[in-house]
Amino acid sequence: MRKDIREIVTGIAKISGLKDLSLTTNGLLLSGLAKDLHDAGLNRLNISLPSLNPETYSKLTGGKLEDALEGVKAAVDAGFCPVKLNMVVLKGVNVNDVPDMIEYAAKMGVILQLIELDPVNVSNQYYSKHHRSLDEQEEMLRQKAENIEKRRLMHNRLIYHLPNVAVEVVHPIENTDFCMHCTRMRVTSDGKLKPCLMRNDNLTDILTPMRQGASDEELKQLFVKANQLREPYNKST
Repeated sequence: MRKDIREIVTGIAKISGLKDLSLTTNGLLLSGLAKDLHDAGLNRLNISLPSLNPETYSKLTGGKLEDALEGVKAAVDAGFCPVKLNMVVLKGVNVNDVPDMIEYAAKMGVILQLIELDPVNVSNQYYSKHHRSLDEQEEMLRQKAENIEKRRLMHNRLIYHLPNVAVEVVHPIENTDFCMHCTRMRVTSDGKLKPCLMRNDNLTDILTPMRQGASDEELKQLFVKANQLREPYNKST
């Protein structure tokens, strides 16, 4: 929705030493932007696609499924590698859509990410109503997989390589394994460095010093400070 998204991507892609640049999107406006974004230096795309059923998709997102599917096709045609589809599995909503999503991912040559509903940023009532463990899905994938890969730099999540498609399983983050392998540093919308997704009491302001003309060395020390404030939210006992 940012009119200057091409300029943003171009500017970030020109940063010396940058190894990877990716974007997560619902894909609804992607059909007209995919090639430009790829040419601007964007490497990878994650596209949220909760269902291939038009009614279910509209109910969950308010958008049109056909626009999202056109976005997926445009991303593949533009040469993004990989293209990943993010599917949050919701009890009573789209659980039965998983087989169709696997088939669609295989057809399009993309990776499917099955994501278990996380209690972060949703009400207890919503979580209780729609949470569905992915254990059943994983057992199905385990039986069909030719190879199972563990992503050690991504919280040990598993990728199931089926004969013609890869399916990645993303479990909730409220566990010690996630925290132990977390190396991420986030930036909040108001310019704070955030070392932990679950906490807001250890933020480091970087926007104010930048606006006040802080040197590269001063900014570096702020990043070091933010990283030193990193503490596992879920600690092993």
